[in-house]
Amino acid sequence: PAQHQDEPPAADGQAGAAQHGTVQRGCGACGGVSGGESEPGTNPQVSPSSGAPRTWVLDPSGDLHYWWLSVMVLPVLYNWIILICRSCFPAVQQQHLALWLSLDYLSDLLYLLDIAVHFHTGFLEQGILVRDRAQISQRYLRSARVPWDVASVLPTDLLYLWLGLHVPAVRANRFLRTPRLFEAFDRRETRTAYPHAFRIAKLMLYVFVTIHWNACIYYALSGAIGYGADAWVYPNHSRPGFARPLRQYLYSFYFSTLVLTTVGDTPPPQRQEEFLFMVAGFLLAVMGFATIMGSMSSVISSMSTAEAAFYPDAERLKGYLRLQRVGRRLETRVARWHQHLQLNKKVTNEQQVLQHLPERLRAEVAVSVHLATLRKVQLFQTCERGLLEELVLRLRPQVYSPGEYVCRKGDIGREMYFIREGQLAVVGDDGVTRFAVLGEGLYFGEISIINIKGNKSGNRRTANIRSIGYSDLFCLSKEDLQEVLGEFPSAKAALEAKGREILLGMDKLDVNAEAEETARQQEAERRTGALEDALDALQTKFARLLAELESSAFKLALRIEHLEWQTQGWAGAGGEGQGAAPGQ
Repeated sequence: PAQHQDEPPAADGQAGAAQHGTVQRGCGACGGVSGGESEPGTNPQVSPSSGAPRTWVLDPSGDLHYWWLSVMVLPVLYNWIILICRSCFPAVQQQHLALWLSLDYLSDLLYLLDIAVHFHTGFLEQGILVRDRAQISQRYLRSARVPWDVASVLPTDLLYLWLGLHVPAVRANRFLRTPRLFEAFDRRETRTAYPHAFRIAKLMLYVFVTIHWNACIYYALSGAIGYGADAWVYPNHSRPGFARPLRQYLYSFYFSTLVLTTVGDTPPPQRQEEFLFMVAGFLLAVMGFATIMGSMSSVISSMSTAEAAFYPDAERLKGYLRLQRVGRRLETRVARWHQHLQLNKKVTNEQQVLQHLPERLRAEVAVSVHLATLRKVQLFQTCERGLLEELVLRLRPQVYSPGEYVCRKGDIGREMYFIREGQLAVVGDDGVTRFAVLGEGLYFGEISIINIKGNKSGNRRTANIRSIGYSDLFCLSKEDLQEVLGEFPSAKAALEAKGREILLGMDKLDVNAEAEETARQQEAERRTGALEDALDALQTKFARLLAELESSAFKLALRIEHLEWQTQGWAGAGGEGQGAAPGQ
């Protein structure tokens, strides 16, 4: 990356390396841009010696490159649709010649600009976007698409000087830019919010282009045989209305549709060329029918798979209820609950839907969806953002049916709930008397999931809460909260203090019990500390005894070794004395 203004200038060797094609990659602090900000999807290459941007490099996954691909769809489709029509329908070419020539050279200009875009489009190397122009150009020139791109812009229009302007087929080399069309379609399919609808629309476009080409070839074949020569070819232009270009095209398109859909009701062919055309049309229709059926089956299968990922399997659930001989009334409630999920696009298994995303990206999605709801909770309003981000990953959507109890008085509280949509009533033990109505943005059960000393109600529910209609809630379990608070001790202390304030306001905090519990905890901590001190003392004494034992063992080993040497010396001296006595 280019140096910032407050850094010392690079050495001559470094500057020379940068000038000879060093790969320039984005800086983590400045995004690879020095001396100014770049537009989304572009990255300016910066001169090593100055902060002024020299050239622009497109990010292949950026917005500008995406919109450029969308623009390139127009000239490619123009050539595929209009060029064959002008070649086969002479009247169309003659009546609007100035318009066609203008559009032709506009599409050629876009083709040339597209080649320039290739020279300014970066690529990934080891996961990092390469922005060096020399490497980008070298990579593009070595790619397999260069010959096709160059061939598609060859000035074949010069043949007009020899053949005349009535032969637009000389521009047939423009079809060679078709891979750019497929690339644009693939990019659009990955970005659109309705990929299945886009696939169907793309399939219909392919069908239209096929019928269109077949219609143009049919009219050209009729002209080669002779208009009105038999019942199969296009009627003679002398008949009223059949000389108009629009009538010519619509008749040919209708005939081509009948052939390619194998509907029939077409005049029987009379000549060899007509038979060959019909046979080729039928074969193309069979292949097209198989392609269409396969594509539609794939789209329907993908839609079913996507629906199964969002909603529970209704058929499996109904089969289980019938197998267990569940009552009709309960089975109806389950069916209505499932119907409500599908009609109102309620997702209850967000964890499974997002499980393939990276952890940080999954956290960002969850934060964008649920953070606003979590911040409404009084208990969490003063918590740091890191804690809230961990909590939103553990929120579980739940949908309750009309009349269903969320919790009952006396139940052990293991979760707290946030009302995302719907209304719930706080009812009496009879299930009819209403004391209050909870609406969107409210919450309940937050005190039961925090172990607060002196809580008079303990972890028991103090009210009956019943869903009035269909209610969309978020559930946060006690275990998940305690797991997160284990990583945020300061937040845990703050939450407990906030919970005490809430309990004091509700007159449900026993201060004396809290003091007694605190005293017992302090006493337990004191005893634990005393035991730890005693254990440390015992460990110290044990270490000393072990050191003394090792020292005694070492000294004993030295004494034994010394005695062994003395014993060996005495034994050697006795042997020498016995050997000298006979010699004397």
